[in-house]
Amino acid sequence: MQKQILRLILGDQLNHQHSWYQQKDQNIIYVMMEIRQETDYVNHHIQKIIAFFTAMRAFAEDLRTQGHQVIYLTLDDEKNTQSLTQNLDNLIQELNIEAFEYQQPDEYRLSEQLKDFAKKSGCDTEHFMISPSEFSEFFKGKKTFLMENFYRMMRKKYGILMDGSEPLTGQWNYDADNRKKLPNNHRPVEPLTFDKDVSKMYELVQKQEIKTIGRVNPKAFIWATTRAESLALLDFFVENCLENFGTYEDAMHPSYWSIYHSRLSFSMNVKLISPLEVIEKAIKFWEENQDKISISQIEGFVRQIIGWREYMRGIYWGKMPDYETLNYFNHDRKLPNWFWNGQTKMNCLKHSVGQSLDFAYAHHIQRLMVIGNFSLLAGVNPNEVDEWYLGVYIDAIQWVEITNTRGMSQYADGGIVGSKPYVASANYIDKMSHYCGTCFYDKSKKTGFKACPFNSLYWDFYDRHADKLSKNPRIGMAYVTWNKMQSSQKAEILKQAEIYLNDIENL
Repeated sequence: MQKQILRLILGDQLNHQHSWYQQKDQNIIYVMMEIRQETDYVNHHIQKIIAFFTAMRAFAEDLRTQGHQVIYLTLDDEKNTQSLTQNLDNLIQELNIEAFEYQQPDEYRLSEQLKDFAKKSGCDTEHFMISPSEFSEFFKGKKTFLMENFYRMMRKKYGILMDGSEPLTGQWNYDADNRKKLPNNHRPVEPLTFDKDVSKMYELVQKQEIKTIGRVNPKAFIWATTRAESLALLDFFVENCLENFGTYEDAMHPSYWSIYHSRLSFSMNVKLISPLEVIEKAIKFWEENQDKISISQIEGFVRQIIGWREYMRGIYWGKMPDYETLNYFNHDRKLPNWFWNGQTKMNCLKHSVGQSLDFAYAHHIQRLMVIGNFSLLAGVNPNEVDEWYLGVYIDAIQWVEITNTRGMSQYADGGIVGSKPYVASANYIDKMSHYCGTCFYDKSKKTGFKACPFNSLYWDFYDRHADKLSKNPRIGMAYVTWNKMQSSQKAEILKQAEIYLNDIENL
């Protein structure tokens, strides 16, 4: 008699193409579980919890249809202890399991939990394009971890947008072409949504009294939660959005929450689709439509996936667990309460935070240069910023969230990810958005009644941290400008910043 094998599938391991599933074996039992351990370690957006559980149930049903044995513990299953390892212990004993197998988790906390539990390493998830060990080897002996160097290596490794050993057109990066504001009266394509009735899942979450954030219409759930829907979303992107993606990827508008973004990050992060198939599909469409799609559009998209996404994962595994404790500026302010309801007079934050609460989504510039920018300028504790980002966004899993938040956004890592803090005054926000024109505050004023808070907080930030930042070559001009100001003007700006920080809940 062959031994019984129990295989664990985590909620972000929904890879239909994994080698595990290529052959059916009646001695293998797969287990998936909805557990409070995962819903409660941070307050998640209601749409995020619904998306994960809906995707997991669809994946389990697909495995069963293929003839695999699947045990699925729902949130309200009476046998569900709500603990990953307790559930596994019980199943191993109940089913006389002789061998336990799992795929390597992407989150450090789960990796440690399963490592202690199983006393063996898991197999690969067969999703990412580079392993953490390869990443470490590439940066071995280097003092800085420049993403651009990594990105070029990945392009060469996979032969993506390459002409031999050189990039197509001779240019690696078109980032400078990807910073356009939406023109007046420009109407982006309406986003593809799926409008599914998830009322039963919503009622289950409510009945179990799981604490959540954000809003949802359970009768019209918009997100892709199956592989087929994810592939449809990919098709929609290349056919309707790619043509304008690069040009407007940094643009922000109060009336349009999606613009030309793919919104594929949830599908990729739970592994319903792979990064390689996404970029291969996009490149193929671009190659067939070069008469109307410029290379700057496709290069910007490829860079986000094989550059930024893979790079952030490498940083995560190279720097955890210490990374989640870093606080370079020793910031300790609490996150304002309006982060939970969007009720602020600052129009850019009202819309960016409000959109996050409405859709569990905001694009990278809203996350970095509006929400993250304010949090850094205000000196908010990076632990609080991390927790908010990890909870509110549908695509937020710690490996990708914390490196973007604590690293790129908050510079709490002291420069591991970013070569400078990404802070800006109202001028940048107005340049990239349509927020400022209808704002309560005046984008042009640094001090006085209705002066935009970003303007005084910007200079206050640089003044507070001159000891750590003044010698950074990438921001030297900011200090040249600051030091040229009259002492009375500087004092007035710092006083304005103090007033705003003391009244941060009412901004």
